Amino acid sequence: MRIDRVDSEAELLGTPTSSAEIVKVVAGDFEVRLAENAAEIDAAQALRYRVFYEEMKARPTAEIAAKRRDFDLFDQVCDHLLVLDRRRGEGPGGVVGTYRLIRRSAAARMGRFYSSAEYDVQPMVDYPGEILELGRSCIEKDARNTATMQMLWRGIALYAFHYNIQVMFGCASFPGTDPLPHALPLSYLHHHHLAPPDIRVRALASRYVKMDTLAPGTYDERKAMARVPPLIKGYLRLGGFVGDGAVIDPEFNTTDVFIIVKTELVTEKYIRHYERGIRDQDG
Repeated sequence: MRIDRVDSEAELLGTPTSSAEIVKVVAGDFEVRLAENAAEIDAAQALRYRVFYEEMKARPTAEIAAKRRDFDLFDQVCDHLLVLDRRRGEGPGGVVGTYRLIRRSAAARMGRFYSSAEYDVQPMVDYPGEILELGRSCIEKDARNTATMQMLWRGIALYAFHYNIQVMFGCASFPGTDPLPHALPLSYLHHHHLAPPDIRVRALASRYVKMDTLAPGTYDERKAMARVPPLIKGYLRLGGFVGDGAVIDPEFNTTDVFIIVKTELVTEKYIRHYERGIRDQDG
């Protein structure tokens, strides 16, 4: 993978890679923007801990369990997208949703993208133009609604437009480490949403789990789609694809699939919807 490594770990311990003003939209009680300080990043990590470790039963390291925060070195080089509900408080107290955003420059400082631990992401690295890895998506349990998710995507759209992102990618998950209960939706995704060969990322050979265990035409496609997790459905609505092969992630207690979304496939209507909303907010 042609990504330059950082010279020292000290380089990882700086501030977020870009200004919070790149993404900032207020809609009623909600605001979406990038984290502005260490306290807001800490709030995002606390939210991730509650969702991934307490709710989804991921397996924390001793340090993560002691701090009750989900964190790793990628947190020091990425941008943290936040949705805040101002009714719950200003700043860190209002964080109800988050995404981790990693561009080429951030991956270069680490020497790799996060998802390269599960997938051969060279087709993404070779893609011309700017690319963006999406990860650590989560929303507070009592805030999981259309409004919160739309604000997250509004932020991602603004971020992608600002940096002229050509393709977005990352891992999305099914619950649990047994792929058998997910044979129906996994087969459906492979048969109907497999990425074209030029951008088809494949699971690492040592972690590859066959997705198409059911033959085409042997299952109800409507039922299969109904069992696809909401986040993955959202990517598919944007014209997204899946990579070849699933991966079991025992640490996070999930079965992962690789998602690829070309920003050119995001419809003009979708783009204009957010641009219009931004103009309305600006007055």
